[in-house]
Amino acid sequence: MDEKDRRILTYLMDRGRDKIADISRNLDIPRITVHERIQGMIARGTIKKFTVVPDYSEVGIPVVAFIFVSFRPAGKITQRDVAKSISLFREVEEVYIIAGQWDILVKIRAASNEDVGKFVLDKLRGVEGVERSETISVFSVVK
Repeated sequence: MDEKDRRILTYLMDRGRDKIADISRNLDIPRITVHERIQGMIARGTIKKFTVVPDYSEVGIPVVAFIFVSFRPAGKITQRDVAKSISLFREVEEVYIIAGQWDILVKIRAASNEDVGKFVLDKLRGVEGVERSETISVFSVVK
């Protein structure tokens, strides 16, 4: 990855919806070069996907919570298995296997704090290998 790729990638991360012509004009890089570089980054896996970030309040899921999870070995279930099982729930945005006092960190979105509680009690704690959890509510998102 060279400096042109980095400039294009940074531009896409900031303003991903722009047309190739706009990217080309704003970065002063020929259109065909921008197009080829983007296709190359996609082929190499540097760009994993293009996505939409909605206004979560508008779509009815404004509440964010982070949940620390403690893994309890059970049979042949591994910490990775538990993380994968958790990742399959609709509410879950991200799952991290972490070091420290907790084993897994989960980010979820929900319509209300009550729905966060329902997720923890009815879904998360039902996953085999989950020993305990601690939920952190988000007041506001700065970045």
